[in-house]
Amino acid sequence: MMTHLPALAPSPVTLAGQYVRLEPLQLIHAASLWQIDQHATAADLFRFLPDDVPLPAVTDMQAWITEKTSSTDPLFYACVDQSTQQAVGRQALMRITPSHGVIEMGHVLWGPAMARRRLATEAFFLFASHVFDTLRYRRFEWKCHALNQPSRAAALRFGFSFEGIFRQHMWVKGANRDTAWFSIIDEEWPILSARYRRWLAAENFDPKGQQIRALADI
Repeated sequence: MMTHLPALAPSPVTLAGQYVRLEPLQLIHAASLWQIDQHATAADLFRFLPDDVPLPAVTDMQAWITEKTSSTDPLFYACVDQSTQQAVGRQALMRITPSHGVIEMGHVLWGPAMARRRLATEAFFLFASHVFDTLRYRRFEWKCHALNQPSRAAALRFGFSFEGIFRQHMWVKGANRDTAWFSIIDEEWPILSARYRRWLAAENFDPKGQQIRALADI
């Protein structure tokens, strides 16, 4: 268990992987992210996010990004596909508490070009590796609406441990939110990290990008 606190506060740096690159959110990402809002599945993507609705115009996305980039907590990143150089999603580090070594991943919106693909898995891995290996946090959290079954399944697939339901935790969009809490702690990360590296290796994917071995199998 890590004892050298406080952890480091995250700064807006680029985190590059084989398939996806996490860049500090900027106005240059507006058009690509706005296209995600226009996708047929956008309503489902936004159902459990604090954002009210998909933004109706690119200018609204530009205004949203301008607002978010003024914040250091949450600290927003765009997820850029390395093959197309287009932003295909976004995510954030949030509830950043260096004094306790605790940090959360949230505000996750992965568009159809990355959701349930290796880009999404690597986007998580890049965050987790940065949090544990570089910033030296001792606890990495994932929280979601208790009714958000896809998010809960993703957390378990990524190696988080389910810790319970916080009842009546929040009031969001005029309704109650019970929150499911998950975490990974620093002593668990070395084993998880090694498994992620094996899964993300190029030889684990066929020419169409389909996995050969599932992450759960590794």
